[in-house]
Amino acid sequence: MPFLELRTNLPAGSFSEDFVKKFSACAAAALGKPDDRMNVVVQPGCPMLISGSCSPCVMLSVSAIGVTDTADKNKEHSAKIFPFLTRELGLTEDRIVIVFHALQPHQVGKKGTVMSFL
Repeated sequence: MPFLELRTNLPAGSFSEDFVKKFSACAAAALGKPDDRMNVVVQPGCPMLISGSCSPCVMLSVSAIGVTDTADKNKEHSAKIFPFLTRELGLTEDRIVIVFHALQPHQVGKKGTVMSFL
């Protein structure tokens, strides 16, 4: 049950419903998770700075259970997600940062309980 939070200083018009769906599908494939388990938020128009510059940029937070807990896994995920973002948003890799968070099942609530019990 991954959670993706994409923050950017790009305008809202850059993000159609189609983009969000394609981004979800790309991330699901990269993480090896079913598309119907994805949770995606896109926050455009944020005042942002990466590497000392306010030029167009993206900060992506990826939180998931069991697939973001090693450097090797996250390197593979990055290699699959970066090309999508650079292609779809017209950004260079140096204007994108991804932060991975490893979640435990007891940290995610759903259906009145936590994932540990589902």
